[in-house]
Amino acid sequence: ETLVHTGPPAKADRVQSWVVGPGLGDGAAARHSLDDVLGSDIPVLVDADGLHLLPSGGLHGRAAATVLTPHAGEAAALLGVSREEVESGRLAAVRALADKYGATVLLKGSTTLVASPGHPVRVNPTGTAWLATAGSGDVLSGLTGSLLATGLAARDAASVGAYLHGLAARRTTAPAGAPIAAYDVAAAVPEAWRDVLG
Repeated sequence: ETLVHTGPPAKADRVQSWVVGPGLGDGAAARHSLDDVLGSDIPVLVDADGLHLLPSGGLHGRAAATVLTPHAGEAAALLGVSREEVESGRLAAVRALADKYGATVLLKGSTTLVASPGHPVRVNPTGTAWLATAGSGDVLSGLTGSLLATGLAARDAASVGAYLHGLAARRTTAPAGAPIAAYDVAAAVPEAWRDVLG
């Protein structure tokens, strides 16, 4: 469940993981919130607006699990290259991001990739083009952030999150051939989870 706290992140009680970025904005308050969260010893997932505010020197000093979840355009901005370069070399891009930022990187796209420094890249087999809809990435962030809160390592939380997210999208009740909404994906996560456990 999501608990709402109106104060700065450092003043929140009993936090098991942070998901920061969706709807964050880009002003001074947003940067302060991101810095506050990254300064904690709690697992963090950074997505959306938060990716644009990351320190250019990376996150190599963080001891706690850190996951970045860019799409190709965000990855291109983080690497200082064109989107076309990322799309034509997704494997190289996800490895470069993991090394540059010292974090686990989940590169969203037609084939979702998960990279951590010093480890082989994982490829998610459950993705579908229907996940390229507004809010779908927020569902992935929330799901992966929840897995981080259970104590899973960053690489495993990102891999399991991507797998369940894709599986849930395939199980939605949207009419055949119709776009699915983020809510459809979120609603299908429990069934996908039960299927994996069964």
